[in-house]
Amino acid sequence: TRNLFMMSEPLTGWRHVNVTKRRRKQEFVQQMQSLVDEHYPDADCIRVVLDNLDTHKAYAFYEFLPPQEAHRLLSKLEFHFTPVHGSWLNMAEIEFSALATECLDRRIPDAATLRAEVAAWERIRNEDDSAIDWQFTTEDARIKLRQLYPTNHD
Repeated sequence: TRNLFMMSEPLTGWRHVNVTKRRRKQEFVQQMQSLVDEHYPDADCIRVVLDNLDTHKAYAFYEFLPPQEAHRLLSKLEFHFTPVHGSWLNMAEIEFSALATECLDRRIPDAATLRAEVAAWERIRNEDDSAIDWQFTTEDARIKLRQLYPTNHD
């Protein structure tokens, strides 16, 4: 069993999948460090949409990194969390669905093969510029998620 971390930039069609042995806070911090230092080193602000896993916590950076490094990374990251029962709002979940259908629809015998298969899928999707055509509007959100939005009672 392995864990897959998905990073995606929906409008450009870029995605990156990292296969890890575990899914702990430490691996989450490593993924965010990679996002900042390898994928967006010149960015001032990286908006990250996350589900509400207990590993997705800012304080974890201070558990595994020196304070200056934790602060440096967190100053570039802006976390946005999907509602507890709204993981379908996380566009990375759309990518996971495509990955599951196109790549993980069979038994994969070992971690090395999994990494190779996932890397091949990622390369093809990135070369195709397979962007996510997100059609859920703010108006749709206000209807579907009305309990999360304040109302104005005049």
